Amino acid sequence: MPLIAVCAVWGVFWGSWAALLPAVKAGLGLSTAGLGLALSAIPVGAIPAMALAGRWARGRERAGLGLATALFGLGILAVAGAASGLPYPLTAALLVLGAGSGALDVTLNLATGRAERQSGRRLFQPVYAAFPVAVIAAAPATGLARDLGAGPGATLAVVAVPVLGCAFAPLALPPGTPESTARRTRTPWRQAALLGALAACVLIIENAVEQWSALLLEDHLKASALVAAAAPAGYMAALTAGRLIVQALPRLGPRALYAAAGAGGGAGIVLAGLAPAPGWALAGFALTGLALGPLVPAILSRASAGDPRGSLVAAVSTISYAGFVASPLLVGALAAAGGLRMALALLAVLAVPLLAMSAAR
Repeated sequence: MPLIAVCAVWGVFWGSWAALLPAVKAGLGLSTAGLGLALSAIPVGAIPAMALAGRWARGRERAGLGLATALFGLGILAVAGAASGLPYPLTAALLVLGAGSGALDVTLNLATGRAERQSGRRLFQPVYAAFPVAVIAAAPATGLARDLGAGPGATLAVVAVPVLGCAFAPLALPPGTPESTARRTRTPWRQAALLGALAACVLIIENAVEQWSALLLEDHLKASALVAAAAPAGYMAALTAGRLIVQALPRLGPRALYAAAGAGGGAGIVLAGLAPAPGWALAGFALTGLALGPLVPAILSRASAGDPRGSLVAAVSTISYAGFVASPLLVGALAAAGGLRMALALLAVLAVPLLAMSAAR
């Protein structure tokens, strides 16, 4: 399916990129602060691109998704060139990459929403399940490539090939027809802010697990590198399982999803943060992924059904992305005040709005 293919290659890059960061840092002689400054270009490029793509691609979902995928692939090639020593800064390449990734995020949501409405099938869960599966596969494959002597530039160039190939995948989608001849209405910003904020709570925890879980096990629980690497992989596997389980249970309503995400996600991140041993931490991260995984696709599906023009999906996507931007800053500040273990455990506070939403529905 074209939508699954696009989401999968999106995940392939981010899984590979996480494994390549140490090599990129060493190859360009960057300090930790310098690498962090360069990486900040990704959200700087993504946020305006999300807003622009969300406006332009409504009603042009096929073209928008194809162009966004192509831009993302060109951004990967630009980063590959910078990592190989071509005479332009890594920051500029990451700016293009961020714009492509942000545009891809929004247009994929718009295209999936249109496909759901036209087919009558639930598609957000299986489409979004492809992303963590691709991350799980790409990260160790990239590590193996590094062990065999492949540099970051060459590895990223290889990753760019299927991404650029998938720029043509949306052409296989039905072109669709205009879904409404009614006069344009304003974007329901109050509803967008609510749904976007709830999704952002989930994404803050998700980003924290991706970025900090291996460090927690290796530095604080004295786990081996292999066991530590199992933390983000286990989280992603549980994330996928949660989405596929919800896809198989169509009668599971929003109230149950919010309740499971709030209770399971909150309990899981507390268990992971305060775990006395690596096994308990791995179990906590897995519970967190299982509980939180289905919620963001469900929120996007609801937003799509409630607004066929797509403005609500675009707004929710952009607002929720603030979770990814805020997560490193939030966890870093909490860790500086009380240590990494307490910082992760305190993220359980973000589960409270999810439980409140469950009670309020």
